[in-house]
Amino acid sequence: MLKGCFKNIVSFSMALLVLASTMSFTISEHYCGDELVATSLFVKADTCGMEMPMSPSNETSLKTNGCCNDVVQIIEGHDDLKSNYTQLEFKEQVFLAAFRYAYNNLFEMNDNNLVPFNHYTPPLIVKDIQVLDAVFLI
Repeated sequence: MLKGCFKNIVSFSMALLVLASTMSFTISEHYCGDELVATSLFVKADTCGMEMPMSPSNETSLKTNGCCNDVVQIIEGHDDLKSNYTQLEFKEQVFLAAFRYAYNNLFEMNDNNLVPFNHYTPPLIVKDIQVLDAVFLI
């Protein structure tokens, strides 16, 4: 029971590790001046409401920079996992074929008792070995 529980815990933790290492996510931060106002994971961070509207009719608003700044950090997950096993090298194919053959025959039950020497005749008795060795059943 303890062994099975431990096996389930290790399997679940390994699945979480693979999921966490392959997942990509985005951290969005909103600065107002030099002060961090909002931080968000996966979505855009909330603003402080002090952004200057950018309208194409107002030329001065395009030239001036506002005090607010958005910083977006993208953290990429690992993408080097081998997900396609259709193109195996020759050594890998030989290993898998041998492993499958050995594993399938490992648990095969023989219902009939196979006697390999059934078709051979026993050798002729030249001398009586029991008399020579003086071994008799009483």
